[in-house]
Amino acid sequence: MKVIPTAIADVLILEPVVHGDARGFFLESYNKREFLRATGVEADFVQDNHSRSSKNVLRGLHYQLHQPQGKLVRVVVGEVYDVAVDLRRSSPSFGQWVGFHLSAQSKRMAWIPPGFAHGFLVVSDFAEFLYKTTDYYAPEQERTLLWNDPALGIDWPFPGEPLLAAKDRAGTPLGKAEVFS
Repeated sequence: MKVIPTAIADVLILEPVVHGDARGFFLESYNKREFLRATGVEADFVQDNHSRSSKNVLRGLHYQLHQPQGKLVRVVVGEVYDVAVDLRRSSPSFGQWVGFHLSAQSKRMAWIPPGFAHGFLVVSDFAEFLYKTTDYYAPEQERTLLWNDPALGIDWPFPGEPLLAAKDRAGTPLGKAEVFS
């Protein structure tokens, strides 16, 4: 596995070794030993999630306050623009964001540590997105950071308005959001 650093040190892009031939391909999408060796992160994944979304759907920016989730994410169909926002007040990158494309074609994954808000925009006709999480989904702990908060200035790669869930449309700006210490 190749680790590609991002502008925020704790957010990592991971490129698996892909074995392919005329029949197709094989890759190891997760191996605890290899993940630890490559990233230095000892993660205990407890839940897998799978979503499918249409073009211009924006999901996020979500986080769980008292049960923060680390997420290992990847796209198995289509392409997304993935974004992570550092909400750890003690971090030198607090309030900063990093964005990158993930696609079925590239087979790259991303590690989003606990303490980050996370979201993605579908840039293909549709996309299927998988996430492994380090804590269980806790709806009472879920918070939503406003996707288009001018204080963040996220450069989403699309013209116009995305398709949003009501909770994402009503997200909280960073200046009023509950964050991590």
